[in-house]
Amino acid sequence: MAHRSWCAEVSGDEASNERLEFLGDAVLGWAVADIVFRHFTDLPEGKLTDLRKSVVNATALAAMAVELDIGSCLLLGKGESFAGGRAKPSILSDALEAVLGAIYLDAGSGAAYEFVERVLGERLLLAVKQLHRLDYKTLLQEIVVREFDAAPVYVIREEGPDHAKQFFATVMISGQQWGEGTGTSKKQAEQVAAMVACDSLSADND
Repeated sequence: MAHRSWCAEVSGDEASNERLEFLGDAVLGWAVADIVFRHFTDLPEGKLTDLRKSVVNATALAAMAVELDIGSCLLLGKGESFAGGRAKPSILSDALEAVLGAIYLDAGSGAAYEFVERVLGERLLLAVKQLHRLDYKTLLQEIVVREFDAAPVYVIREEGPDHAKQFFATVMISGQQWGEGTGTSKKQAEQVAAMVACDSLSADND
């Protein structure tokens, strides 16, 4: 795969991978959007967007490129190679997109989709768990707005001295209690209560 720094140093009409990168970027966006839409049916639009962003970014793509050893396949100019270009996230992520663009051209959309699903599938599963774990309040807010046309209300109670205070949160939806949580901060207690409420709503809908 030819990086533009290599093309600039050699004679002839060799083209860099930039056009393939352009195509691969578009294919990647389509494939990931389709995968998260079909596989994570319980997630609202905002979370689907966050999930797509968690894997369609230079850092995540570069990590996958390292796993696939794409850096060893790059043709780099002497200066770029000397500067450690084979390990640069921007170069590696672009190269992965170029590979995807080439797969699309040579084998079609089905093969490109399968490639994305294979290399990104596990990362998407981890990412969705991370989204749920870190922000249950936002997830609950979106579920409640969608299902109840309302907003969750958190009732906070605190106990103990200032240096060892304990917080208790109860989450109410349309006047009904759906979850309780405790923590060493108000935020932590609310997150735990929201997590319990999400689980309760999920079980209630099964």
